[in-house]
Amino acid sequence: MLKFRNPFKKRHSRKSLVSLLKKRQESASVVTPDSHGSSLHVESYFLHLYQLECKRSERTKSPFLLMLIDISCLSCIGAARFLVPVEEQLLINKREYDIIGWYKTGRIIGILFSDFNHEKPGDMAKRITDSFRGSLGNAPTGLLSVTLFKVTGTIRERIQLEQKHGDPCPPDNSLHLYPESLQKRAVDIAGALFGITVFAPAFLVVALVVRLTSKGPVLFRQERVGKDHKPFRMLKFRSMYVDNNDAIHRDYIAKLIKGEIEGEATETGEKIFKIRKDPRITPIGHFIRKTSLDEIPQFFNVLKGDMSLVGPRPAIKYEVDQYDIWHCRRVSTKPGITGFWQVKGRSLTTFDGMVRMDIRYIQRGSLLSDIILILRTPFVLISSKGAC
Repeated sequence: MLKFRNPFKKRHSRKSLVSLLKKRQESASVVTPDSHGSSLHVESYFLHLYQLECKRSERTKSPFLLMLIDISCLSCIGAARFLVPVEEQLLINKREYDIIGWYKTGRIIGILFSDFNHEKPGDMAKRITDSFRGSLGNAPTGLLSVTLFKVTGTIRERIQLEQKHGDPCPPDNSLHLYPESLQKRAVDIAGALFGITVFAPAFLVVALVVRLTSKGPVLFRQERVGKDHKPFRMLKFRSMYVDNNDAIHRDYIAKLIKGEIEGEATETGEKIFKIRKDPRITPIGHFIRKTSLDEIPQFFNVLKGDMSLVGPRPAIKYEVDQYDIWHCRRVSTKPGITGFWQVKGRSLTTFDGMVRMDIRYIQRGSLLSDIILILRTPFVLISSKGAC
């Protein structure tokens, strides 16, 4: 049985594991492994690498493994002296290009295995667990918890292990940024109430015109995909004939997502990625769509909390069913009435271009950017750029 020298026996026997780790990290000048302290990446850097690996996996559809080793129970019993043997065994068992670091400092160690075709995940976990038992001596290795996840982009599949102690929570890949803040919700409520008040006359006029020009209800209700794929009923003024066939739109969307639509040239020479001269749309429907007057009722969706003033446009379920993995990141936040794509690109961009704009907003959105987008929206509607 292998034995390791205990460097903490005299000087650090009463110190907690967390305080020891903080002291180590304070002595390091960079976030990568160094010779002054721990060989593990610090938490912020490891999570950054994990996010990059998720993005790579989304694009390539090649999964990777995330192993989480929960040592919090060892720290609770004051067993900080076992940290070095644990680190050394992990470094011995990992390959040169595997990434190892703190998933949660002092509590959970993470390892990223980008290539695992040569070994079964369960065998890999068992090998590492057995190495702990052989190196820690009398340490209570049963307090160590090893959990394995097969990750494909933002989708995680827990791998059941034959011997598993405890069950650490799966990694949280969500972005807790401004698009999910209470500040944004307050702006949404105030903006929705303001919009309903200001556009009250337009409500009456558009509703009357829709009612008089074609048969059917004034409002169009359709199930859309909201935040985290949660369905909701979106409201619009009806711009189409009733009982129309959506096959033309389904086929167009499928080809658009696959990149098979080259775009139709407009009178100005620009290419537009949208169905032009859609036979399902009524004469007045073309006008209210071009001016976005059909979307006024969505202020009630914002007030209810299903939508936001600013965000990605709400998608239809059969559209989301065609999404690639990385496309699904646009439904990780509430859909909006206006947004970065509506102001910057509208129908003049490809589908992938639209998704990139939505992801950019999700990652970098702020109160200032929302105000700018809201103020610019009327000018975009007046110019009708990218509308049809």
